[in-house]
Amino acid sequence: MYMRRKTRSVKVGNLEIGGNAPISVQSMTNTETKNISDTVSQIKRMEKEGCELVRVAIPDLESCYSLPLIKKVINIPLVADIHYDYKLALKSIECGVDGLRINPGNIGNNEKIKLVIKSAKKINLPIRFGINSGSLDKNILKKYKKVTPQALVESAVNIIKILDELDYHNIIFSIKSTNIINTIEANNIFSSKYDYPLHLGITEAGPPFQGIIKSSVGIGALLFQGIGDTIRVSLTGDPVEEIKVGYEILKALHLRQRGPDLISCPTCGRCKVDLSKIVRKVERQIRNINKPLTIAIMGCMVNGPGEAKEADIGVAFDKEKGILFKKGKIIAKSSDKIIIRRLLEEIKSE
Repeated sequence: MYMRRKTRSVKVGNLEIGGNAPISVQSMTNTETKNISDTVSQIKRMEKEGCELVRVAIPDLESCYSLPLIKKVINIPLVADIHYDYKLALKSIECGVDGLRINPGNIGNNEKIKLVIKSAKKINLPIRFGINSGSLDKNILKKYKKVTPQALVESAVNIIKILDELDYHNIIFSIKSTNIINTIEANNIFSSKYDYPLHLGITEAGPPFQGIIKSSVGIGALLFQGIGDTIRVSLTGDPVEEIKVGYEILKALHLRQRGPDLISCPTCGRCKVDLSKIVRKVERQIRNINKPLTIAIMGCMVNGPGEAKEADIGVAFDKEKGILFKKGKIIAKSSDKIIIRRLLEEIKSE
């Protein structure tokens, strides 16, 4: 039985992460942040797909100065992603960002990290500390000889010691690796000891085909155990696709549903229609529908109302004829083209 692990609640802008809030889906732009028009345009497309928090890279001061201009025209929380230069974190706070993402492995010594935390504490600004396998502290790597789940967790624990010293806990953690097993084990260890909200992902997961598989396995395994409060699917390409995949992972685990759930059979020798073409057509037509429906498209009667009887609505094909069914009950029969038109009409009328 699914039981979500209880974490403390952290507010990033108007978005609650952790506590009893739904598991949120976020992403990161791949535009130059100082190119405000391109960045805003991409964020708007991400918002349309349901992105609930967006992160932007801050490699220089000019990017910092872009933050308030971007923030005032978007509708979701804006987080500054900081590497190497702690002064960029301080400047991002001044520029009114909704949150910071800091990589402690490359930001420098503890004194620099403390300066950032103290500055954030003054206005209760949330920080996500991103513990990544590719940027662990040299002393930790020396101790463990290589990246291990224990090494990842120890890096996070070192930050928690600083947080305890400064008495600041408006914090989210992410513990990620390119290695799925290390990611799962490290997050299990961490979540068994601490109640900080966790952001889940598989870092640098790769191009879409591989990245979707790696992310679905890693993120899905942790979510199934009740671990995780917000997710990002890291793919090489358009970040809009990351949002779509994120919601599909949540949908598959019955944690959230955004838009219809389309199920279809793999086809076999019994199928007498071009089911792939039909599925693509329906997929295009329902792209902008946000109703929580389960829609089935089946290539033969074997996989029709029987195996797909739990679907809200669906079609199956018998030679060149199609049947339309709701909750396993047949409501119409006709040619394949007409039955698909009827299906789409029924979906829109639901």
